[in-house]
Amino acid sequence: MNTTRTQILRYTTAFITGVIHQSQLRRHLIETLHRETPITNQVTLKQLNLASEALESAVSNSSSAIRSSSLSLAEKLLLPLPEYPLSSFLLSLIQTLRNHAEESAIILLRIFHSNPSLARSEIAPSLYEHLFCFHLFPVFRWFDEQRTRILPSASETPSRDGDTGDYSVSNDLFMPYAKLLSSVSSDQALKLKELEKEYEEVLDENCRVLAVYFKEVLVNKDEDSTISPPLLILKNAAGSGSNDRGGLHRKEEMKMPQLENGRYNPMWSERDTSVEFLSSSSSSISSLALLYPQRVSPRVLHPLKSSKYWTTPAYLNSAPETQFSLDENLLCSSSDSEAENEEKDKNVALLEPRQSQSQNKEQIQTIFKESRGSPDYPMADYENTPPHGSGKQTPPKDFVCPITSNIFDDPVTLETGQTYERKAIEEWFNRENITCPITRQKLQNTKLPKTNYVLKRLVASWKEHNPSSVPPTCECPYKDSESVVKTEIPSTSPNSVITQATVDGMIGELRCAINNLYMSEILQESEMAALQIEKLWRGGNLGVDIHSMLSKPPIINGFVEILFNSVEPQVLQAAVFLLAEMGSRDNSVIQTLTRVDTDVECIMALFKKGLTEAVVLLYVLNPSTVTLTEMAVVESLIAVFNKKEEDLVNMCLNPKTAAVLLLGQIIGSSDEIIASSIVKTLFSEKALGAIVGSLGAEWAEERIVAVEILLRCMQEDGTCRNTIADKAELSSIMESFIHANDAERFKIVEFFSELIKLNRRTFNERILHIIKEEGPFSTMHTLLIHLQTALQDQCPVMAGLLLQLDLLVEPRNMSIYREEAIDSLISCLRNSDFPTTQLAAADTIMSLQGRFSFSGKPLIREVLLKRAGIDKGPRSDVQVDHMSNFFSEIEITAEEERAADDWERKIASVLVSHEFGILFEALADGMKSRIPELRSACFISATWLIYMLTTLPDTGIQGAARVCLLKPFVNKLNSAKDIEHRILSMLALNSFLHFSDGLRDLTASYAKDILKGLRELKRFSPLASEMLKVLVDENEPKTDIWRHKEIIQVDCRGNGDVLSVICFKDKIISGHTDGSIKVWTLKDNELLLLQEIQEHTKAVTNLTISEPGDRLYSGSLDRTAKIWSIGKAAIHCEQVHDMKDQIHNLVVTNSTTCFIPQGAGVKVQSMNGESKLLNSNKYVKCLAHAHGRLYCGCHDSSVQEIHLATGTISNIQSGSKRLLGKAYPIHALQVHGELIYAAGSSLDGTAIKIWNNSNYSMVGSLQTGSEVRAMAVSSELIYLGCKGGVVEIWDKKHIKVGTLQLGTNCKVNCMALDSNEQILVIGTSDGQIQAWEMN
Repeated sequence: MNTTRTQILRYTTAFITGVIHQSQLRRHLIETLHRETPITNQVTLKQLNLASEALESAVSNSSSAIRSSSLSLAEKLLLPLPEYPLSSFLLSLIQTLRNHAEESAIILLRIFHSNPSLARSEIAPSLYEHLFCFHLFPVFRWFDEQRTRILPSASETPSRDGDTGDYSVSNDLFMPYAKLLSSVSSDQALKLKELEKEYEEVLDENCRVLAVYFKEVLVNKDEDSTISPPLLILKNAAGSGSNDRGGLHRKEEMKMPQLENGRYNPMWSERDTSVEFLSSSSSSISSLALLYPQRVSPRVLHPLKSSKYWTTPAYLNSAPETQFSLDENLLCSSSDSEAENEEKDKNVALLEPRQSQSQNKEQIQTIFKESRGSPDYPMADYENTPPHGSGKQTPPKDFVCPITSNIFDDPVTLETGQTYERKAIEEWFNRENITCPITRQKLQNTKLPKTNYVLKRLVASWKEHNPSSVPPTCECPYKDSESVVKTEIPSTSPNSVITQATVDGMIGELRCAINNLYMSEILQESEMAALQIEKLWRGGNLGVDIHSMLSKPPIINGFVEILFNSVEPQVLQAAVFLLAEMGSRDNSVIQTLTRVDTDVECIMALFKKGLTEAVVLLYVLNPSTVTLTEMAVVESLIAVFNKKEEDLVNMCLNPKTAAVLLLGQIIGSSDEIIASSIVKTLFSEKALGAIVGSLGAEWAEERIVAVEILLRCMQEDGTCRNTIADKAELSSIMESFIHANDAERFKIVEFFSELIKLNRRTFNERILHIIKEEGPFSTMHTLLIHLQTALQDQCPVMAGLLLQLDLLVEPRNMSIYREEAIDSLISCLRNSDFPTTQLAAADTIMSLQGRFSFSGKPLIREVLLKRAGIDKGPRSDVQVDHMSNFFSEIEITAEEERAADDWERKIASVLVSHEFGILFEALADGMKSRIPELRSACFISATWLIYMLTTLPDTGIQGAARVCLLKPFVNKLNSAKDIEHRILSMLALNSFLHFSDGLRDLTASYAKDILKGLRELKRFSPLASEMLKVLVDENEPKTDIWRHKEIIQVDCRGNGDVLSVICFKDKIISGHTDGSIKVWTLKDNELLLLQEIQEHTKAVTNLTISEPGDRLYSGSLDRTAKIWSIGKAAIHCEQVHDMKDQIHNLVVTNSTTCFIPQGAGVKVQSMNGESKLLNSNKYVKCLAHAHGRLYCGCHDSSVQEIHLATGTISNIQSGSKRLLGKAYPIHALQVHGELIYAAGSSLDGTAIKIWNNSNYSMVGSLQTGSEVRAMAVSSELIYLGCKGGVVEIWDKKHIKVGTLQLGTNCKVNCMALDSNEQILVIGTSDGQIQAWEMN
């Protein structure tokens, strides 16, 4: 099977990332590589040390600049060096930090090539297991075959599935010594050692081969080609019949054995933690899984000096991806016999002793060792099996139960081939396990088979030959401690002799258990001692102070060593329970536990791996927020919330309470980014529900912390407030408010203020009623007292809540709560010494409007824009493309809308009525602030209150509002850059029109100032047109209103007549008779030429913009139409179409191009090149297009409408016969809204006729004696370009309001208006381009 590039990168990246994230593991690996790299050159050593320091600086520093420089320095130091394992390891870390995963993997594989033994045993065993072992099955099989030749009896053990020859993943493959049923001779032991030496050499050689193969896979960029795995290199080992002890090399193709479920499944893969071997030994035993849990050397954590035989658990240093569940099936026995431990001590460093233990500990150990009755005989090891008859013999491993570590008494063999003591495996199954403890394979049947009598007889025979070596019988370590510690006290008088004797016995048991706890060298005995102590502690009837007996530092350290070494969940729970109970009562216990950092790290690691009860101990230890954050315990804390109460141990503090308190500490003390990321992980209903449940907790501190967490959640993502409001118990929070300190009270007020920002007004008022009516004291009175003494920055929020509570009933003439709240808001709004307070006050006033989105965002701006006519219709979407998405998608019922309107009227009434409108003065001052956010908030609040005055009875407050805010709103309308602000200003000014004196002030003093702004807003809101109508009707003469001034005139006579001109965004584009096209921009009253291009050979008769607005079309007498892309400063020709006829006028739709040819009719050409002639019996003079219909103005004064989809022609105006041979054509057509404007002959005195385009009825005309050649129509005015250099201006009431004199006796050929209808551009027959602005 080929290994893919993705697989290699996944495993290598996971390993390197884990090293980067674990500083202790990283330093340990670097120290190991230093030790194993023989370098005598001091310069090279110095370079390596400097590179290591630079790398550590890069990892620990958050600044990107410092990190980049540190990585560059480290790389410069390492690149010149030879490919040492250490330099390769450091370079791999550097490439990962730079996100170069492939380069990192290639460099990391160098270590497996240069020193494979070191790489697989100490540096990256997990990577070796996942990446290399899969390819090394033939090597494992070869080793098994060679071993079977040496130990023929092993072949009887079932190791194959049927007769297929496929090796199943069993203990036979990974633990070749697990099933021997006979003793091993000295000759066989010698051959085994030689075999193991050759086995290590074969592994080394094949690791190098595979490292090269993996590198080739990574380098190969061709996804279609695959690289086949290399042939493995094997040796003919001892017992093969070869005389050459070195063996002949042979290569074997990688044929993978058939595995269960189609995947590699060694026994340790079902355990959720990786087994990492960090000893310096390179024996085959260290490379294969043993019968007991392997643990990382404690050198990773601290110096090693202890004489204990226990080692530090591997999960303290495993990669972050590694998971370990203490609720999983029980692992193998936690105990090892003494002789076996002595052998392991050669390779594994010992645990550091606690400094508080006494100097004569060894003497005490000797005394208790004799009294404990523990086995003195470890299991046999094939490497050190003594010869027969040499005295006391150690039992073979196959005679010892891997669970109890005792000689078999009643052995039973499971379907996996593993043998266990009957009582032990029964207890395993009673714990609801359905797998084999060693192989971890799922069992088909958990019913125990009959006794293995063959093995039982062999054991009995061995006992007869070695009577002095038979160890004493030991109970199963998993037997319920009730059988060991009998704590039931007879129900007799406390003074009875029996009771006293029972108590004395229990005290004796306690003392013995304490001694076993911290003196025993056998982990099993210490585990049993911890269970005994827990049972006695919970009994609590000894009549002595157990706490004082257990709180001594040596005892505490004994419990900690249990945590470091045990893998039994019940034992770990007992140790954590006792430490938490003692720590909650005695600070000296906490000092002992926190004296060594690794102790706290061990507790955190156990908690993260599933030991829920450890969260209580963590809270008692009170670690710093930095420590909690670095250990990444948030997900584990959230997991506690999902536990059922019945599954939690009864402790001094509920684990869920401890989790809430720790989570609050992390969120409250971390920086903004970290706190925000933590809060986002809480946004699941289960986690939030558990924290909401803490609001009703008995402990006040838990309630306060829950308030702080939920407040932060609502501030981070307001969508969760509906869940919180639905489940929160608010009455208990009110009880906490009375006894809380000032900071906690403010948090509660903030919580309530955020909670009542629901998107349903009725829900908000329901919560306000609960806040007002619940609690032991008057909520409003309590809030009033704290408002009067609160800090300045706390007053706005408190005042806002108090005001809303007061308005739950109809506003009274006088309310001390209301007056105090509004006074506080106005005072804060005016306090310029505290800008933050000012902004908080302005935001509070905005939120009082009462409408909120689903996320809790105030909708006051959106509501006001809607009232100004800005809705979600197509008109707004097209024309206001940069405005925000105004409205949420929430459907508001009629009941909710009525409740919201009633609330809005009540709150606005009390705000504007307070001290005769003094709030308007404060808002006007805020609109002048230098702080943009404050200006915006005050402006929106002022707009809202001015609008609400039109719905409230006039009590004289309108005058105060007009005096304070009329002029600021006029200025805002003309000067604001934000289109939304201009629209809101228009809404406020429209409200002033409804005031008694507001209309007079606007028309008399400000009409001319706001007309321009209103014209620009017409295309956004119909309200602008309504206001224009009112203001214009009130002003005479109208010529003053529609006054224009000339901005600029440009002479283009060199290019001939200006035949066409259009305005597009900030550009003006003109077409000339010499075929040139010019691009202009109007800046500072100057018409600047951006580009002049001449690609047409004859006159450019027409310019038009496509309907999507992204292309320019030009038509010319040279029979071509060109399509241009429009850039920022120039246009570029993209396509040229040969129209095969002169183009006199051009109209472009989405799918067709229509133009007037040299002859009769209108030619319509589709995008696929098809062409047809319409209206062929008419000579067309001009064209216009709207809504899929083409309008034709003809030489005979007729006007037709052509439906482009069907070709249907409708007659709007019939033509007139020629008089004395003279024609009177239609020179210009314009379609604006629902009206059609036609400029024709003035023969009957009406040069301009206007029709309704729905029924072709004539709705008006303009009486002018001039001959009109061009026309432009805006929302308010009609511009007529005439002969003689005159442009007439008419309003929509068909009244002439002005005339523009162009200064030359020329003919107006073309006109165009900009998008704001403020600039009129005129092109004339004498080559002039003029721009006029509405003044």
